[in-house]
Amino acid sequence: MIWAAAFGAVALAFVWMTGVNDGAALLGLSGRYPRSSGLLLTALVLVPLVLVPQVTVTVARTFTEGLTDLGDRRGALAFLLGVTVALAVVAGLTRRGLPTSLTLAIVGGIGGAGLGMGLDVAWGGLGLVLVVGAAAPLVGTSVGFGLGLASRRVPSFAGMPGAVRTAHVLAYTAQCAAYAANDGQKMLAVVSVARHVVSTRRLGGVGPVQPTPVVLIAIAVVFCAGALSAVHRVGERLGRGLVLARPLHVVSTEAAAAASVAASSLAGAPVSMTQSVTAGVVGVAASEGASRVRWQNVVGIGAAWLFTLPFAFAAGTLGGVAVRTL
Repeated sequence: MIWAAAFGAVALAFVWMTGVNDGAALLGLSGRYPRSSGLLLTALVLVPLVLVPQVTVTVARTFTEGLTDLGDRRGALAFLLGVTVALAVVAGLTRRGLPTSLTLAIVGGIGGAGLGMGLDVAWGGLGLVLVVGAAAPLVGTSVGFGLGLASRRVPSFAGMPGAVRTAHVLAYTAQCAAYAANDGQKMLAVVSVARHVVSTRRLGGVGPVQPTPVVLIAIAVVFCAGALSAVHRVGERLGRGLVLARPLHVVSTEAAAAASVAASSLAGAPVSMTQSVTAGVVGVAASEGASRVRWQNVVGIGAAWLFTLPFAFAAGTLGGVAVRTL
């Protein structure tokens, strides 16, 4: 019963924090589009979280199967410890107003906990996540830069607000669908493990990922609550801390982030939507000149990203060693 309660509490906290960290970034930037409907933006985040995992859970399985051997009792403990470490790391950085990568934190936390507890770590899987995670922001920046240049060559859009608004809805929808197919599946992985422990009332190997409609709806609701609680703080940081966004800036950023995350899904590698959104903002802004980007904020956010995974891995390793000696 104690372990079931612990897993349930950690899973709930994790989904909430994911909303605070990821959902706020999704809603915050898109909400800067003039006269955006908050209800529509929220619905377009929630619906893919329920529907997309019923089609594919490849990235969720990367968390439960592709980082370390979670097949026995120690595996369940390592997973719980890794998620707890990720929450602590991201909570600390978020309190400083820095949008960091919860994805990198949980990858580092689980991998480190597995190493500390003497489990087999899938170094190839960790390496793939690192490579794709490093490439995704570069892709987002490049695509954003290209779309920013293209938007400047279509001045007629300025007199077609309806066309730009339609492009905004389509790009944002694609971004939310890409999130549900990739970065958002870390929530499904954590909840599936917690559900397995709660249902069996014992610590065993990590069970299969089970995307049932009831579970997915519950995840979406808690995620949304977390996002709405932090949308102004994180959204303002992304929208104004990096660049003064114009309508076409928002559309181009959404499209760039969607392309970056969707491409990563093909490799089954989780990437951070927060990273991709910020990279898209930087690319779009840079297309109008380097002075449009507030580089001091970019450097600060980049430093937080570089710090997240190694710190989470080290903390997970120390925690795993401590648990192993008990």
